[in-house]
Amino acid sequence: MSFQNRVDPAGDLFVSESRGLFTGNRGVIHDPKTRKLTGKRWTTPAWICCALRYKDRKRDVWGLNGRKGGAGWTELFFLDEVTALAAGHRPCYTCRRENAKSFKAAWVEGNKGKSGAVDMNKALHCERLLSRSDKPDTLGPDDLGALPDGTIVLAGATYFTLRDKQALPWSFNGYATALPFSSLHIEPITLVTPKSIVRCLKSGYEPQWHSSATGSS
Repeated sequence: MSFQNRVDPAGDLFVSESRGLFTGNRGVIHDPKTRKLTGKRWTTPAWICCALRYKDRKRDVWGLNGRKGGAGWTELFFLDEVTALAAGHRPCYTCRRENAKSFKAAWVEGNKGKSGAVDMNKALHCERLLSRSDKPDTLGPDDLGALPDGTIVLAGATYFTLRDKQALPWSFNGYATALPFSSLHIEPITLVTPKSIVRCLKSGYEPQWHSSATGSS
């Protein structure tokens, strides 16, 4: 059975047979009896990005994994951490502690605000809500050079991830051949990665990339 659990850079969910490098959740948003989405986009402001494997724990995807026989949480999957960050998910303190500590340090440096989990969740959740209601930030090709590697933008109907001053077309399967920023000039370009996370990337946080990113130049 295929589940609608693959996350795109905007945080929307799709069915895809390709596997991602990370899992994560935003609470319980599925019905374990039908294994279908409930229609809720989240049930908690804590959107996290987790390791696929942790202490040999096994889960029945979208099954009954809770301690008392409930759903537990809805397993979502990301191409890589770059994608998860664009969707507004932060590293998990439990299964990815060192990454979470690095992210926290970059958050302190880049955002100059409180860096507790609750504080980061609140700030990111506000940005996610605004991205759905406000007019998106429009960029030009000349603006892209000021953005850090790992930032995702939308040009036309295609997501592009910025790396080494080039734009990598994104898909659930991986990244395609990198393009120069000038190739995006015919389309309106909008910023997808939350601004607070862009500041974390600028402050030195290094997300994990899908292997196709290194071979796309």
